[in-house]
Amino acid sequence: ARNFDGDFDVVAAPAVGAIVLGFATALAAEARSIFAERSGDAMVFRRGFSLGPEERVLVVEDVVTTGGSAREVVDLVRASGARVAGVGALIDRSEASAPPDFGAPLRALVRLETRSWEPEECPLCDARRPISDPGSRRLEI
Repeated sequence: ARNFDGDFDVVAAPAVGAIVLGFATALAAEARSIFAERSGDAMVFRRGFSLGPEERVLVVEDVVTTGGSAREVVDLVRASGARVAGVGALIDRSEASAPPDFGAPLRALVRLETRSWEPEECPLCDARRPISDPGSRRLEI
């Protein structure tokens, strides 16, 4: 919250991973906390959440990789007529050469340099190791 100089009235987070982070950020900044959740293919504000055109909104995400979820919330905020003050994240692991463009500043507490491969260059693909099973519960290191 300090990275945005208090230039926001509301913190909006995408469900579900960033809800607690968004709430804690809003609590620390004495701002209102709301979250967007998926309905079909789109993020929407439900549960009585809404934004007014005069509100300044900080979008908070836990981890930014492609920026897709945060971008959906940014678009939802703008569609409501409110202003996006910025996007804050715990971790930014987007590619440094092509960071997501939110039309507002992205600030993260931690920046991780990660590497992406095209399928034909991927060493795990070459070794026929599955890489599309999310989670780490069964990960063998």
